[in-house]
Amino acid sequence: MALLTRRHFLQSSGGLFLATAGVGTYALAIEPGFRLDVTSYRLTPPGWTEGLKLKCAVIADIHACRPLMPATRVRAIADLTNRLDPDIIFLLGDFNAGHRFVTAPVYPEEWGEALSILKAPLGVYSVLGNHDWWHGPLPGMRSDGAEKIRRALRHAEIAVLENDAVRLSHEGQTFWVAGLADQLAHRTGRWDFKGIDDLSGTLSKVTDDSPVLLLAHEPFVFRRAPERVSLTLCGHTHGGQVNLPVLTAAYARNEFGSDHIYGHIVEDGRHMIISAGLGTSIAPVRFLRPPELVQITLGSEILPA
Repeated sequence: MALLTRRHFLQSSGGLFLATAGVGTYALAIEPGFRLDVTSYRLTPPGWTEGLKLKCAVIADIHACRPLMPATRVRAIADLTNRLDPDIIFLLGDFNAGHRFVTAPVYPEEWGEALSILKAPLGVYSVLGNHDWWHGPLPGMRSDGAEKIRRALRHAEIAVLENDAVRLSHEGQTFWVAGLADQLAHRTGRWDFKGIDDLSGTLSKVTDDSPVLLLAHEPFVFRRAPERVSLTLCGHTHGGQVNLPVLTAAYARNEFGSDHIYGHIVEDGRHMIISAGLGTSIAPVRFLRPPELVQITLGSEILPA
């Protein structure tokens, strides 16, 4: 079990579902292609300013491609996000497709136009993910260092934060949004990667005692995040993408060094929320972990996730 990698886990799961027609149809088409949950959290994380109530919407791991995540579906997701009436919207990276089991790519200008309808009083902020760096719109297509993705996001009036921080004000109270560059941006070997993330440099741009929300595609940074960060928001794991007893936990420990791949996580007084995201990676399959939007109300009591 120690050698269970993400690729082996998801490919094996896909084969398992294919073996049973009904379950296979659900896992390969219905759940990833038609389900969409809205998962809500209400909490007051450490260091959060008393009286500051903030409604956040989180979109992660779109993995745009046909047929499961065409631009029309991205636009419908953006429309639903607006209807949640958030004060601020966060996008957590991986706009490019995550596997080759597709009928056609969806190019940045297509999903970018779909996301351009996102509106929130405090704005829309994004970080980039590993697939945005590793290749073009589909695996195997040449990477341009995510330049077309940045262009599409900026054209959609979505700010891209790469080792940067911005100070915002809401109802007379201030807070910071810090965005980390990708932690797996460059492949240095088949299973080895080098990030371009600079946590200390990012947090050095925070110049007062206002609370900090940290955006990061991968949750690995949580191990290094200081108490100065009130809440870390991540994607990347897809919540395991396939949620099976025993196997998913074993995969999580091997892949991430932790059982924590989904939901509201508290360790040593620090808080992180990991979204299950929207699209699929490695294989076009989801099982008992449907695509989700996340809405978070900060400045409220901690409730069960």
